[in-house]
Amino acid sequence: MSESRFAHTFANLLELARDTLDLAGKAGAAACEVDVSEGFGQSVMVRRGEVDTIEHNRDSGIGVTIYLGAPGNQRKGHASTSNFSPAALRETVDAATNIARFTAPDACAGLPDEGLLAGIEDSFADLDLYHPWPLAVEDAIDLARRCEGAAFAVSPLIANSDGAAVSIQEGQFVSANSAGFIGGYPTSRHTLSCVPIAADRGRMQRDDWFSVSRNSETLASAESIGDYAARRALSRLSARRIKTCKAPVLFEAPLAASLIAHFVHAVSGGSLYRKTSFLVDALGSRVFSKDIQISERPHTRGALASAPFDGDGVATRAREVVEDGVLQGYFLSAYTARKLGMPTTGNAGGCHNLLVKPGKHDFRGLLKEMRRGLLVTELLGHGVNYVTGDYSRGAVGYWVENGEIAYPVEEITIAGNLRDMFKNIVAVGNDILVQGSRQTGSILVAQMKIAGN
Repeated sequence: MSESRFAHTFANLLELARDTLDLAGKAGAAACEVDVSEGFGQSVMVRRGEVDTIEHNRDSGIGVTIYLGAPGNQRKGHASTSNFSPAALRETVDAATNIARFTAPDACAGLPDEGLLAGIEDSFADLDLYHPWPLAVEDAIDLARRCEGAAFAVSPLIANSDGAAVSIQEGQFVSANSAGFIGGYPTSRHTLSCVPIAADRGRMQRDDWFSVSRNSETLASAESIGDYAARRALSRLSARRIKTCKAPVLFEAPLAASLIAHFVHAVSGGSLYRKTSFLVDALGSRVFSKDIQISERPHTRGALASAPFDGDGVATRAREVVEDGVLQGYFLSAYTARKLGMPTTGNAGGCHNLLVKPGKHDFRGLLKEMRRGLLVTELLGHGVNYVTGDYSRGAVGYWVENGEIAYPVEEITIAGNLRDMFKNIVAVGNDILVQGSRQTGSILVAQMKIAGN
């Protein structure tokens, strides 16, 4: 089905990649990497029932990385073009080669070891990552209107909207290098979202909700998204500040994923070899509470972060990243692995479907486990210091008493240190919400500082 959706056939991309490698060899490159891609998208936004924006995009590009010199002392140059003509390919290879001539040698630059590269069966593996959505603009408008209409139907207090949107993104790519690796596949990512605004006696609150999937058939219904987003906005009316205190904090599942993202950043190669992480040299030590298990599953069919190989062409593999709270592995590319004197983990480009093992409690069970404290549903600002682990974010949410939500709160700040927060996770919920590469239920931290009045 992909052949009719793109300007180029997949065979064309393969041919372009091979032609570029051939040109690089003739230009005197010791090694070469090439990425050829194209994609298109359609986004429609409706606001108050009227069409606000309609956007279409088509993108294509070839990126070429040239290495000059002997392994262990190579110079690197990179250039790219959106022009697929033979003349443009030659100019791009020449540009990358010229850049490499003037860069300093780097002992860690170069292709991954050949034995780590994905073979043909893996590099073209079908992980069910592409589901085209032939949705006409008129139908996308209707879907967005239904979503927003469901929000307005919840209550007359839903007085306004920042819109409902439908987004389709599809693409295909081929990666190859001069060590014999070549692979690629088509992908898709579709999203439906709504942002209603509630108003009562001069006070206004907004909230949002969305559904994302590679397959449009597994998206939540437009009506359910609009309805739930409206109820979230309504529940925030009459929000108040609370007194400064120390209390347990429950991160709702979408925000709990951001805590895992901070962990990934801290144990990724770039942060580690630059020593800009509070988890430098943490491999083999306990970084989470003993009940935390985190696994990486890159070959899950249809998942948002599945991939048979990473950005270096290295075959991905399932592994346990954290066992009983102990860090078992970093996230390394070929380059950052060499900088650290370690083998690559197949994570050039990021992590692949990180799964935090859920506990026994659902969301309501976590509230009862917490008994009294703060439920956080929105975070504001970027107050994370990865060197020290210090964490300070503006927050919005609900105060919990006796295991039940008591009232909404706003204009507060939560603060702590990620090192302590990770070790003081007392529960992970089974209310897993899949919205990206990190999958976790809500996370309960035993205690944090909460700044209010």
